[in-house]
Amino acid sequence: MKAASFDYIRAKSIDEVCSALNQGDGEAQIIAGGQTLIPLMAMRMSRPQTLVDINDIEELRGIEVAEKVAMIKAGTRQADVLSSIEIRNNLPILSEALGHVGHTQTRNRGTIGGSLVAADPSSEICLIAQLLDATMIAKSTAGTRSIPANQFFDSAMVTSLKDGECLMEIDFPIWNQKRTGFGFHETSIRDSDYALAAASAQIAIGGNNKCERVHLAVGGATPSPLRLNEVETALIGSVLDDSVIDDAVSLIPNLLEPQSDVHASAEYRRRVTCVLAARAIRDARDRAQGKFS
Repeated sequence: MKAASFDYIRAKSIDEVCSALNQGDGEAQIIAGGQTLIPLMAMRMSRPQTLVDINDIEELRGIEVAEKVAMIKAGTRQADVLSSIEIRNNLPILSEALGHVGHTQTRNRGTIGGSLVAADPSSEICLIAQLLDATMIAKSTAGTRSIPANQFFDSAMVTSLKDGECLMEIDFPIWNQKRTGFGFHETSIRDSDYALAAASAQIAIGGNNKCERVHLAVGGATPSPLRLNEVETALIGSVLDDSVIDDAVSLIPNLLEPQSDVHASAEYRRRVTCVLAARAIRDARDRAQGKFS
C-alpha cells in the first residue's frame, strides 16, 4: 500500500514545529528518522493530515554531559549516541542497550526521541529511560514541561505527550557512586528483532560490600517498560549472593501481566523475564565488584 495524502512542513525551528502541531488540531505528526512512522503510514495504520519534518533543526540534536545528568536532544540519531564516548563512560547501560536496537541502518536514521514517543513495549531505549528515571522535556505553544519516565509511557504508540507537544530533550541521571555496575539481557527470535522479553539492572555497592542502590526494569512482558520496585526492595542492604537474588527474582511472576501473541505465549514471557532479570542483576553486581568491565 501507499500512504494517504498529507501536507508536508520542513520546520526550521522548534517554535515552527510547535505552531504547526498546534494548528494541526491533533492531526499533525512529527517525522525525524521515520523508522516507525513511515511503515505505519505505508500500511495506512497512521494517517496524519500534516507531517512536520524536524531534521533541519540543529537545536534538536546533540549530547551534553554534566556532573549529574546526560542530556540527549530528542532528534539525536541512535548511532551517534551509541558511538559517544561520553555516553559510554557515564551511561554504559544505555550504550549496551543501544547495541541491541535494530541494526546499523536503522540506528543511522532512528532517533532517541522517536523511539521514546513510539513507546514500543519491547523498546530498549524506553526500557533504559524507565530504569534510570529519565526525564522527558516537552514543548508546546503553551510552554515547556518535564515528564518523568514513570509517567510518560502508557502502551505502544501512547504516551503522556499532549496534542501539540514536541519532545525536545531527554535527561538521564548519572550515578556517581564509585562501585556501580549494570546488566542488560534480552531474547529475540533473531538478532535485531524486537525483544520478546528484556531486563536491565543498575546497582551501586557500598564500602561494606552491601547493595546500597538498585534499579531493575523489564520490557516486552508488560504494556510498557516496568520498574520492579518490590524486587529492588528485596535486594537493598544485602550482599547480593545468588540465593538472595534468586529469592528476589521469585517475586517477579506475580508482578507481570504479559500477553500472548504469534511470537510467544504469556507464560513464556513471564518465565524468561525472570531468567533475564537474574542475569542482569548478577552482571550488575559483578561489574560493581570489579569482576568484569
